[in-house]
Amino acid sequence: MLTTLETTLPLMALGYLSGTWLGALTVCRLAGVRDPRLAGSCNPGFSNVLRLHGMRLALATLLVDTVKGMPVLGLALLGDLPPWAQGLVGLGVMLGHSYPVWYRFRGGRAVASAFGVMLLLTPRVALCCALLWCLLAWSGRTAALASLASAALAPLFALWLAPAYTEVVIVFTLLVLVRHALYLRGLSASKRDD
Repeated sequence: MLTTLETTLPLMALGYLSGTWLGALTVCRLAGVRDPRLAGSCNPGFSNVLRLHGMRLALATLLVDTVKGMPVLGLALLGDLPPWAQGLVGLGVMLGHSYPVWYRFRGGRAVASAFGVMLLLTPRVALCCALLWCLLAWSGRTAALASLASAALAPLFALWLAPAYTEVVIVFTLLVLVRHALYLRGLSASKRDD
């Protein structure tokens, strides 16, 4: 009989591989528009596609990045893995999105993939974060700030709505915050070079 770790590690690897499918690249190629990594923020994610190519392609990008890890996460749920193991599989998806081996480890900031992972593991937490994101993005008109605030509050939502997953959500939050911090640091450095 396989141990939990022996089941989790292959699923985590599959999660990583599914995460490396960058929705922005597929959507933009199919639409025949410019690669989002070459313009705007150069980030292959929802907000850059929105900025460059409009709402229709941005929503398609969001959809792909949200659902791409769900099949492997479904296997983790069907396998009745404990929350920490499900979290490792979800982390694999997010790491694949952020550091895809096929694209020299230069991926997105993991917001949409984190939303997809949490939608399966902690649906009420994911929906609270999505609602907060929408309110902040609409009122402040900046996706980055909305993403940071939603990620920062996700552990509190988890503590309230899905306590068994609080540590898992904290890890997801840290990855999203680190990815945004690295992006902002790079943006600041490029402005100094101009």
